[in-house]
Amino acid sequence: MQTVHALDPLRNAVAGLRAAGPVALVPTMGALHDGHLTLVREARRHAASVVVSIFVNPLQFGANEDLDAYPRQMERDSRLLEAEGVDLLWAPTAQAMYPPGFASTISVTGVSEGLCGTARPGHFDGVATVVCKLFNQVMPDVALFGEKDWQQLSVIRRMARDLDLTRPAANAILGVPTVREADGLAMSSRNAYLTPQQRAKAVALPTAMRRAIAQIEAGADVPSSLARLKSDVLEGGFGSLDYAELREADDLGELHAVITKPMRLLVAARIGTTRLIDNMAVKPAQAPEAA
Repeated sequence: MQTVHALDPLRNAVAGLRAAGPVALVPTMGALHDGHLTLVREARRHAASVVVSIFVNPLQFGANEDLDAYPRQMERDSRLLEAEGVDLLWAPTAQAMYPPGFASTISVTGVSEGLCGTARPGHFDGVATVVCKLFNQVMPDVALFGEKDWQQLSVIRRMARDLDLTRPAANAILGVPTVREADGLAMSSRNAYLTPQQRAKAVALPTAMRRAIAQIEAGADVPSSLARLKSDVLEGGFGSLDYAELREADDLGELHAVITKPMRLLVAARIGTTRLIDNMAVKPAQAPEAA
């Protein structure tokens, strides 16, 4: 596996890879877990070569967030990627990504509003900006992201459509289902922040979500189901919730009742000092059979 830290060597390396066929990009912030490695394995199914980026992006962290504390494990991550057969690791320095005088950002309205867009002002501007730069730097034929951050995936696809990106095109930005621990908790680099006691309690989040989904799919009142979800999460040991909402899957439009389109239940909750997010698919409620 080749590792590069500057733009010119990156472009030279990618040009060499492209001669062998399509190139896939898996953007990450490092602190890799099996969720990331699942993206790498899926990327291999879609391309001849796989590029992984590791960059802890300061633009997507707000004031008093965990930029300084975010885990950085480059040597460990590099070993994991090499074992997976990754062809190229793009690990830019902050100066390579944001050189002196950098003054441009991308803002995606609509799908970025509400949910984490409200809880973390400016976050998705930082995400859209860094991902657009990564796309321009690597020019991948396909890019893969985890579905755990459904809103982020929606923002990135919207950006690609709106800016007429061709490498990758919007339909070549692939979402990969969330990878979960044995007890159902979504894998996340931030899970490392949890104490053993908090980790044991964190399963209350996916458990409450699955219960709410079962109720909604059975035709229960949506506001009541969400209120029960919030109560279950707090009683399970979480300190607060940023949101627990049912949204249209495609455009994240707000919902207050079950509809016939695909839906997602999206939740962000805090346990101790750690903020965890999750989302799950929700099917429309089955219409009652005619007598």
